[in-house]
Amino acid sequence: MNSKKYILSIDQGTTGTTALVVNQDGDVCGQGYRGVKEIYPTPGWVDQDPVELFESCEYAILEAFRNANVHPSECVSLGITNQRETTLVWEKETGTPVSNAIVWECRRTSTICEELISKGLNDEIRNRTGLPIDAYFSATKLRWILDHIPEGQVRAQRGELLFGTVDTWIIWNLTRGRNHVTDITNASRTMMLNLHTKDWDDLILDILEIPRKLLPEIQPSAGIFGDATLGLFEESSLPISGVIGDQQSALFGQGCISSGSAKNTYGTGSFLLLNTGEKLTVSTEGLITIPAWGIDSEITYALEGSIFSTGAAVQWLKDGLGIIEEIEDVETLASSVSTNGGVFVVPAFSGLGAPYWDMYARGSIFGLTRGSNSGHISRATLESIAFQSRDVLESMQKDFGQKISTLRVDGGGSENRLLMQMQADILGVPIERSSIMQSTGLGAANMAGIAVGFGGSIEEVANRWRSDVVFEPGITIDEREDLYSKWKIAVSRASDWADE
Repeated sequence: MNSKKYILSIDQGTTGTTALVVNQDGDVCGQGYRGVKEIYPTPGWVDQDPVELFESCEYAILEAFRNANVHPSECVSLGITNQRETTLVWEKETGTPVSNAIVWECRRTSTICEELISKGLNDEIRNRTGLPIDAYFSATKLRWILDHIPEGQVRAQRGELLFGTVDTWIIWNLTRGRNHVTDITNASRTMMLNLHTKDWDDLILDILEIPRKLLPEIQPSAGIFGDATLGLFEESSLPISGVIGDQQSALFGQGCISSGSAKNTYGTGSFLLLNTGEKLTVSTEGLITIPAWGIDSEITYALEGSIFSTGAAVQWLKDGLGIIEEIEDVETLASSVSTNGGVFVVPAFSGLGAPYWDMYARGSIFGLTRGSNSGHISRATLESIAFQSRDVLESMQKDFGQKISTLRVDGGGSENRLLMQMQADILGVPIERSSIMQSTGLGAANMAGIAVGFGGSIEEVANRWRSDVVFEPGITIDEREDLYSKWKIAVSRASDWADE
């Protein structure tokens, strides 16, 4: 058997789980994947099966080891990254989930959020957590679960239940219930973490009547979270040494370790993050302030713009409208027309995220004529992704006080060359696409490696990043601003559409 020379990482995302086996040079030696279903009980609600979430991790791990021809005993440690705000509650004694997981996209807690806002709590909570009050985050989802299971509040107060985001759920299962922990990046997405104390906020817990004993212990992103001993790890007891939310992990995996560097990840939603270094900048422009990662006692911060529906909008073209057979077909269809023909799509299927934070906006199409066709709608849908990214980037530049000169990109949407060219055109800055599409999983692997002294320093790891292509802006300033001004009009007309 070879000496230990690999890191295993789990990237548990909204639509599936990817596992990577990574060597000391940061090369991906094997990969596994298992899809995960989303459940839609009623319009605006999104659930997932907690058991399926964890089983997808087991399947992906086995496939990654098989494809890499690596035994678990050859791994130094395990890193975990995950969809963030998704909320789970389970029984402490048995580990049995008390309900489905409520997914980050779900809007069922809008009413709870409105009640908090009506009490004048938005500024107070934003100053404490860096987050606006929104159904996106975990706190109100947790409150909803406790309100809708038998004796939920009573059982929580008795210490019979445990809460976690997806990372906590995975760790709990891998360690056979020995470790109930999270890292600071995932904790920061719950709307219960006080950014200033780095601990759960007692005032918010009191307001929402959430017992502290329900919550996991908070640790830095790099460090030992427990030993994976379940199933295939029993022989080797693999330490879990890195845990980080998926978008922070992508920032790390993209080598954006210096203040002022930024990335955008295109998945179900899109997430644009700007490294602000040691400076905790509370946004005044509709963005989220978050820890990018915690290593030892040092916290690196970031500004984030969360865009709810980007890849989901393309999925809608396939599943909802049926105008494409496969996701990849959208590039060809959108390229069949040279312009959007005056058509603008606002994909507010789950409301609008940053910088608008409009829970009641809804998806809309504007500018249709008898000459409009599926090509125009497809092109406008891709453009909406680029427009939403510009909304966020402009807010970032105002908060940060300086222009962002380039944007690194990854995720499935970055493989669409037409979209990436649109992104460069609409932003007016070069777009650098990563040569490795698995930046999120790689970031978790790198974080786990740093914790155990494997794979080099932070700087060495970051310097391995390479782009495979750079997209330069190709339209005039006037063309860019004309398109963007019409987009802003479309957004204003889609806003506040739903009553509840």
